[in-house]
Amino acid sequence: MDILPATVADLRQVLADHHRYWGERDLRALHLTALVQEFGDTCLTARAADGIRGYLVGFVTPDATGYVHLIATRDDTRGTGLGRTLWTAFATAAQARGARRLKAITSPANTGSIAFHRSLGFTAETVPDYDGQGVPRVVFRRELPFGAGE
Repeated sequence: MDILPATVADLRQVLADHHRYWGERDLRALHLTALVQEFGDTCLTARAADGIRGYLVGFVTPDATGYVHLIATRDDTRGTGLGRTLWTAFATAAQARGARRLKAITSPANTGSIAFHRSLGFTAETVPDYDGQGVPRVVFRRELPFGAGE
């Protein structure tokens, strides 16, 4: 399996197979082509002979934060360490572009994501109204470096 910069064609493939990555949750509206167009070098896909096993959409903000907008693994690859591998590859790419810290968010109901990010050493803070009035989010943060052994 190879971790490669994402392309617009990769994003189209992920959207065509959306249910394999997100199940019943419809997050297609969050898959912005412009992010891949503008930040393709920090948007990543995990490719193997059988297609895209996982992907990450991220970028580096002006305040030197490597922000992950989306990360998902295909239903038949969960529990294999692929999510950790994608985060590690992103952290390396973000740090090469000047990032000093990492950040992501999720909904408070996404207990799987919260446990996953905590296992990677992120702090998790629930912030009320983060995504608008009455829309809390769990904000994950951690400093770089981000090692594969963490």
